[in-house]
Amino acid sequence: MKLLVNSVEQTFDIGKQIGEKVSPGDIICLEGDLGTGKTHLTKGIASGLSIDEHITSPTFNIVNEYNEGRLKLYHFDVYRVYDPDEIAAIGFDEYIFSNGVSVIEWANYIDELIPPSALYIKISKDLSKGENFREIKFQYSDTRYDYIKEITL
Repeated sequence: MKLLVNSVEQTFDIGKQIGEKVSPGDIICLEGDLGTGKTHLTKGIASGLSIDEHITSPTFNIVNEYNEGRLKLYHFDVYRVYDPDEIAAIGFDEYIFSNGVSVIEWANYIDELIPPSALYIKISKDLSKGENFREIKFQYSDTRYDYIKEITL
């Protein structure tokens, strides 16, 4: 499934709809170039989880934890991870196999650590339509993510 958005607000809204439907243990892998909207989508997911904290990309921390919502949110940014052992050392498995929701920006950098049951969301610019257009593609094999079919713009 894919959606075409043309604003930050639409990207946020898609994330919010996802956040309202996620379950404990969901793993959401975000892929896309710099500036495509991965963090905006994550902010929407946090909003859908009723997390009021300011969401920032954990580029230098690797993971930010948000504990005050419907479910805990673990927001990873592995852009600067050069060795999968580095992320394993912070207890990655304990986060992703917990009762929280894990959102992993740049997940393609650590593919070998991602369980096959994850939801993949790829965001890419569609400059043929205009500067602000993004194509958001969803891919998953686990039926737990069938809620994606209900997302609307």
